[in-house]
Amino acid sequence: MRVSMISYREAIDRLLAALTVLPPQSCRVADALGRVLAQPVSSPLALPSFDHAAMDGYALHAPAPLAAGSEHVVHGSQAAGDAVWSARGDALEIMTGARLPDGLDAVVAVERTELLETGSDGTPRRIRLRDEVSAGQNVRYAGTDMALGVRVLAAGERIEAPQIMLLAALGVARVEVVRCPRVTIICTGKELQSDPAQPLGDGQIHSSNGPYLVAALSQAGAEVLGCETVDDTAVTYVQALQRAVAAGADLVISTGAVSMGRYDFVPDALRQLDAELLFHKVAMRPGKPLLAARLPGGPMILALPGTPMAVAAGARFFVAPVLRAMAGQGREPVLHASLATAQSPKAGFRHFLRARLQLDDSGRLQAHVSRQQEPFRIQPFAEADAWVVLGEDAGDCPVGSAVEIVSLELSSPLRIGMHPSRSTP
Repeated sequence: MRVSMISYREAIDRLLAALTVLPPQSCRVADALGRVLAQPVSSPLALPSFDHAAMDGYALHAPAPLAAGSEHVVHGSQAAGDAVWSARGDALEIMTGARLPDGLDAVVAVERTELLETGSDGTPRRIRLRDEVSAGQNVRYAGTDMALGVRVLAAGERIEAPQIMLLAALGVARVEVVRCPRVTIICTGKELQSDPAQPLGDGQIHSSNGPYLVAALSQAGAEVLGCETVDDTAVTYVQALQRAVAAGADLVISTGAVSMGRYDFVPDALRQLDAELLFHKVAMRPGKPLLAARLPGGPMILALPGTPMAVAAGARFFVAPVLRAMAGQGREPVLHASLATAQSPKAGFRHFLRARLQLDDSGRLQAHVSRQQEPFRIQPFAEADAWVVLGEDAGDCPVGSAVEIVSLELSSPLRIGMHPSRSTP
């Protein structure tokens, strides 16, 4: 399994070429938040489904413009949800959202009328127009939001709250979504204490990679089958892999034991299992020793170095593309910001840097890269808003350079200004 280091782009291309879209399943719209559509959705009805009033006022018949000062007899009232009236005169009191009766084709706002006469119950009987009124005024026509049968959501689109609103308005009860990817996490290292309630022994550290991956993957919509910690032996690692296969995992993410030291047993363990190696070692910082493989007839394996920021970078820039590919989504759009802190990255490596985002006085997005980029440091990551990505041939990057920025979350957009009390790094 000895191979040479490859570029990030080549690694991603190899990884995505080895993946297939997960099968579809039916899902209630009420349960579809965060899921990805497997099939497009077309509108089963026009929206709005009938002509209705855009505001409270009076519905009128205006085949020709009605003059300001003209008087009109009011023959009833129509509220949203009422059975539709048949027009019996030239005016009808109407409320916002109420269906426009046949024969009436305009709405005048109540404040643009003068009430001349009321009934004994206080209902309007006669009004005078303050302004000219034309057909179509303040009317929302059927199908102006969307027509019957048009495609409203595409396959591969992630369902968020706005999509729920749309589907609910259309009366769609169920949608076809991609099955959630099933992921198992294996953390290696006898030094790891996975129970935070237990005291640390000599040489032990609290496990942070596992909890981070569980949280990040769950937030991204994956089904986390399990997260276990094994010691520094190939035997326990292989047993954990076998349990992941038996559980039906689509993806296994392991941390640690993937470099070149005496306890870095993952490459040899995968060789013993006849895994197909896709790559091992990527020209990136942090996380160079990252490995990708596939078990025969089994899940994809992403073996990440154990240093916290190598895990975070591996999750964002390898696991996230895998999840998108499994869901049938394309590659993420590229976003940019202006660099607020000069950088001189090492040539030949793609650098993933933690940064905070701020808007300058002119509204332009500025990326402030933290000075503390060592891969063991977790606090700068917790304080960051985004990753800044510098390509292998970026060269010296002075202040003001346009740089690629990527959200910290695996499947969510950038969030700016989430830490209002912090100072600039």
